[in-house]
This record gives sequence, C-alpha cells and structure tokens, in this order.
Amino acid sequence: MDEARHHGLRGDTAAGRWPEVFAAFLRLGLTAFGGPVAHLGYFRDEFVVRRRWLDEAAYADLVALCQFLPGPASSQVGIALGLRRAGTAGTLAAWTGFTLPSAAAMALFASGAMLLDGPAGRGALHGLKAAAAAVVALAILGMMRSLAPDRPRATLAVAAAAIALALPGVAGQLAALVLGGLAGLALPGQPAPSAGAPAAAGPVGRRTALACLGLFALLLAGLPLAAEAAGSPGLTLFALFFRAGALVFGGGHVVLPLLQAELVPHLVGADAFLAGYGAVQAMPGPLFTLAAYLGAVAGGPAGAAAALAGIFLPSFLLVFGTLPFWGRLRGVPRARRALAGVNAAVVGLLLAAFYDPVWTAGITDRAAYAVAAAAFLLLFLWRAPPWLVVGVSAGAGALLAG
Repeated sequence: MDEARHHGLRGDTAAGRWPEVFAAFLRLGLTAFGGPVAHLGYFRDEFVVRRRWLDEAAYADLVALCQFLPGPASSQVGIALGLRRAGTAGTLAAWTGFTLPSAAAMALFASGAMLLDGPAGRGALHGLKAAAAAVVALAILGMMRSLAPDRPRATLAVAAAAIALALPGVAGQLAALVLGGLAGLALPGQPAPSAGAPAAAGPVGRRTALACLGLFALLLAGLPLAAEAAGSPGLTLFALFFRAGALVFGGGHVVLPLLQAELVPHLVGADAFLAGYGAVQAMPGPLFTLAAYLGAVAGGPAGAAAALAGIFLPSFLLVFGTLPFWGRLRGVPRARRALAGVNAAVVGLLLAAFYDPVWTAGITDRAAYAVAAAAFLLLFLWRAPPWLVVGVSAGAGALLAG
C-alpha cells in the first residue's frame, strides 16, 4: 500500500479525487435500499472492506459522531467519507451521488402524483398512505428497542408524545426534546462515555469548524426573520426545511413530525404529504429526499431545490463544525446522557406522528386498515424490502378502489 493511501486510511489527508468519490456514491445512490441502518452497512462494505478508504476503527468513530448529531446519520457519514477522501469537493461529490437519484425521482413523483385522478389513481394514493402507516409503526418498534429499552426511557417517550399531541406544531416538539435532554441527565441506566476508536478529525481545521458552527447558529436563528422580511416563498421554504434538518434527532423517519408541523395543511395537503412519505420508502438513498417531493408540491422545481438544499445544509455545517472537537465531546458523560434522553423523546415524537397525521389521514376506512395491516405483516414478519411493500400497497389500493 503506498504512502498516500496509508494516510487516507487514517484520515490525515485527502487521498482521492472527487470523480472517484462521485462514481462510488452514485452507485450506492442507485442501489442502496433499506433505510439508514442498511446504508451504514453498504458504506462499510464499500469503503472499509472493498475500497479500503479507511479502517474499521475510523469508520466506527465517524458513525458514532453522526449518530450524535441531529440530521440524517447515513448522509452525514457519506459527507464525512467524501471529505476525508477528497476534501471539500469530495464532500459535495459524495452527497450529490448518494442523494441525486432519489431526489430527482421524488420531484418527478410530485408531478405525477398531481396527475393521479380517477378511482384507480386515488386508490393508489390511499395505498401509499397505508404503506406509510406500516413503515412508521415498524420504525417505532425498532426505535423503542434501541432508544427507549427500559421503563424510565419508555415513560419519557410517552410523555414526549403527550406533549407533542397537546401542543401541535414546532413549539410542542421542541418542548418535548428539551424535556428529553433534561430528563436524560437524571434517568438511570444511561450509556457511559464510550472509549472505542480515536477521534476522526479529518482535514478540517478548528477555525473552519468554529465558522461552520457559527453559521449554523446564525442561519437557524436568522433565516425565519429574513424569510418574513423578504416575503419570498423560496426563502420561506428554505428556512422551514433548514430548521427541520437542524432539529431532527434519530434518523430519517423522525423528520416526518417536524415537516408535518411546518407544512401541513397551509403549504402541502395531508393526503399529498403522506403519499410522498409512502413513495420515498420505495426509493434508494436517504429518506430526507422527501424534501424534494414536498418542495415540488409547494413550489414547483424551484421549491424542490430550495427544500433539498435547506434540509441537508445543516448536516454539512454540523459535520464540518464538530469533526475537530469530537474526540473531546465523545468523552463527556453528561453530553451522552442528555443525548440518550433526547433520543427517547424522539421516539415519542414519532409515536405522536403515528396518530396524527399518519393514522388520522391515512387509515380512513376498513380497506386502508387491511392494506396497512398486510404491509406491516410483509415488513415485520416476512422481511420484505420496503420498495416492494410500497408497490404492492399502491397496487392493492388501486384494485380496491376499482
């Protein structure tokens, strides 16, 4: 192994070029079905085992960092891998390759979904909403096992759900997350600080990191004010999706309640929202490309671009901003305990979203309930791939409506 590649494995220098990174991630963007956990497995096979861009310890540390941050963990790991391999150009190449196929498909689906009329078309949309109910139910089960596995954290999850339902909108969700963080400091049985792999500092300097964190805070606070002052629909969409991308903990499914609170019903109808959420389950790549669909429904192609940029920009800023400090942060027990509480509250937010809008808007009759039950059976017991379940559900909805 040559010296440059040796340093690339350790993350000390960028050892590749952006076209190589783009080609590798584009292949994954076209084939990586199965959601965030599956994506992390694909990344390990591709970049640790096959290409040997980094070793197991460095990859595990990147995954730990991105699970600690708000935002889509698998996309953030891809951003960090591109950064380590080919610098800033590699970061953009990795994100574009992994995200573009699904984002383009979802933006096109927004145009097609608007054209679906007649009994069969409406039935297919009902089938998509029923599939969304099954996917969210399965996500809740999995997240309960990993993020709220004991009585105190399960209780915290239910309390967070009650807060989110009692205070609909972003305010209630933020209150639930704050409660989770504070309670996490006191609850017993929280994870201790990890020892594990050394920090993956990468090529980002501390000044650059601090500038990225400062920009993140400035945009989070200032974008809503700027959008209101400018009266620009595009800037409003960008601000809404930036806030969602900045505040979502726990992976792709948890963005559902945040986006629902921001968009439904004044920008996107409940039926269209759930149809898009069902359709994105059938796509490879990150679930956050739902933003392209929602932006297209709300504002056409320009809205799709604004929404997609807004929801992913926080991930870039946070990955760049935390890499140099991760070695110290990961050893602070209180930080990890607070995060465990936030993660339990995240389960509660998804539980609240399962009732409204997933159940109230998606399960409107006996046929929809039957389709959702069958979809859950296929996912949970038969381990069928989500894209297949979504297609079967849409077809069943069209047949039942015919």
